[in-house]
Amino acid sequence: MIRKPVLLISGAGGEIGHGLIERLAGEENYSVLALDLRPLEPNMASRCADTIVGSILDTNLLERIASEYEIVGIFHLAAMLSTRGEFIPETAHDINVQGTLNLLKFAVGEARNAGTNVKFIFPSSIAVYGLPNVEEKERAGSVREEEFLMPTTMYGVNKLACEHLGRYYTHHYRQLAADRDSFHVDFRALRFPGLISAFTVPSGGTSDYAPEMLHAAAKGEPYPCFARPDTRIPFMAMPDAIDALMRLFNAPAEDLTSTVYNVGSFSPSAEQVRRKTLEAFPDADITFENDLKRQGILDAWPADVDDSRARADWGWSPAYGFERAFDDYLIPNIRRRYAG
Repeated sequence: MIRKPVLLISGAGGEIGHGLIERLAGEENYSVLALDLRPLEPNMASRCADTIVGSILDTNLLERIASEYEIVGIFHLAAMLSTRGEFIPETAHDINVQGTLNLLKFAVGEARNAGTNVKFIFPSSIAVYGLPNVEEKERAGSVREEEFLMPTTMYGVNKLACEHLGRYYTHHYRQLAADRDSFHVDFRALRFPGLISAFTVPSGGTSDYAPEMLHAAAKGEPYPCFARPDTRIPFMAMPDAIDALMRLFNAPAEDLTSTVYNVGSFSPSAEQVRRKTLEAFPDADITFENDLKRQGILDAWPADVDDSRARADWGWSPAYGFERAFDDYLIPNIRRRYAG
C-alpha cells in the first residue's frame, strides 16, 4: 500500500484552521489531511485531500493515520483555550500537553520512516508570559521571548511546556541512545498575540473581547466588555497569522536561530477598539463591565512583544496594522456576514 503524502492539520475546524486550509488550497504543492473532533463544514472539507473526525489523544487513531498517509509536515492547532481551560485545568493539560506529546512522538515515527526531518508548526501564545503587575507591564514595553516566562493560566503553562517539549524533540531527543535516529522533528513555534478573524466567531479566548465587540456591534447586540478601557495587549488580523505560519513553515532550517518566535502587529487599548468599532457601527451599545478575574489574566500579558528575531531570521512583517486591519479586513467582512 502506497501512503499518500499530506500535511496534517490538527484542530482544523478552528479559527486558524479555516484560514490555513484556504491558504493551502491555493498552493499546488500541498495536500491537506484535516483532523478535528467534529466534522468540517462541507466547503472546508472539499478543500482537503481527506478529513478525519477524532482526537489527538487517541493513539490508535494516530497509528491508523501513520499506516495510510505519509506526513510531510504537521500544523498542530488543536488546543483548549485560556478561558475554558481555567474551569477544567486537568482536562486542558491532557488536551494541550499530552495531545502535543502524542503528535511529537507520531512525528518522530514519520521522520524515521521517511528518512527526513518532519516540520512541526506549533501556534503558541502570549499566554506564556506572566508579568507581576500593571506597573511592571508598563515598564516592560515590548517583551522578548526569554522574558517574564511565569504564566498565570493553565493554557499558558501548557503552551510553555509544549515549547520546551518541541525544543527537546528537535535538539535532544534520546540524546544518550546508542541507536539515536538520524532524522528528527523540526519544531517551530509562533507565539501569537490575540487573533481577530472576520470569518469565524470567537471561541473562548481571553483576548476575545476585541472580536466580540465587532461581532456584537454588527449584529446589533449590546456588548458588556469584560476588560478595562485601558487594557492593552497585542493583536493580529487572521490573514497575517496564516502568513506567519506559512513563512515559518517555508523558512530554511539553517536560517533559524530559535525554535520559538514572537510575532506582533498592533497593540490598541480596549477603548481604542471600542472607538474604532463605533466609527463603523455608531449605534453600537458597548459598555465596560470589568471582570476582575479575567482582567487579572490580561494584566499579566505584555502590552506588546518584541518580534525582531522573527523579522531577522525569516522576514516577518505584518501586512495589517490597526487601521488597515479594521478598515480593510474586519469591518467590511463582518458587516457582510450579518447583512440582511
